[in-house]
Amino acid sequence: MDTQNSTNEKQQPQVNAAGEKMARAAKLRAEGVKFGHIGVKGYIALLVAVLFFSGVFMKLEGLKWLSAMDFTTLSGAFGTMKKPEVNNFLGAGGTGARVGFLFAISLAPGVMLALGFLEVFSHYGAIKAAHRLLTPLLRPFLGIPGLTGLALITDLQSTDAGAALTKGLYDDQLITKKELIIISAWQYSGAGLISNYFTIGSAYFAFLVCPIWLPLVVMFVLKFTGAKFVQIMLNTVYKKDFQNEKVQDAGQGEA
Repeated sequence: MDTQNSTNEKQQPQVNAAGEKMARAAKLRAEGVKFGHIGVKGYIALLVAVLFFSGVFMKLEGLKWLSAMDFTTLSGAFGTMKKPEVNNFLGAGGTGARVGFLFAISLAPGVMLALGFLEVFSHYGAIKAAHRLLTPLLRPFLGIPGLTGLALITDLQSTDAGAALTKGLYDDQLITKKELIIISAWQYSGAGLISNYFTIGSAYFAFLVCPIWLPLVVMFVLKFTGAKFVQIMLNTVYKKDFQNEKVQDAGQGEA
């Protein structure tokens, strides 16, 4: 009996913490766009965040100095080994867990940089501004809240950073599992779109028979098309898989 009471006492703080987290998440979700007064500072922070993560400043003809305010530029690049055309610090010919470990290390700087800047932007109200401005656009079309906007924008330059931001939203219970899947579908299609297009894809620019911006626009539209298709599938074929989630959300909203 004493052992059971001791176990219950140990579990009680964890239950309380989980309950507080769920209540906080439910409150944020219930508020929707009702964040109160955001102010000019929040919208300026959102604008700077969009420009920083979108890749607009990455390659501007005659304004190369603006790249200093670009996420990809600040992420930098690792040094090269003996054959710089094929090798970076990962080397060549590696296998197994060792290569996976080095690859994971290579992802860390970009993710850490993105999370750090996101905290700064969030402090000045960028997330709240994004939620207010983007919810009327994203909610009707994809069924996701506007606060996911920065995660989507970040994905245009860095798949890993965009995924990390999305995971943070899900861990904080600010998005549901269905919303997570829809966001992941948007990110998976043409991941790292801008950075990959202007780095890897630049080798084919000389062979294009159309303006350089046209393929970029087509891929961007297809990202929304793929996410919309996934949303339709989740709302029809896999609708029953999320019935319990809806009930849970409703219960949290009443809390």
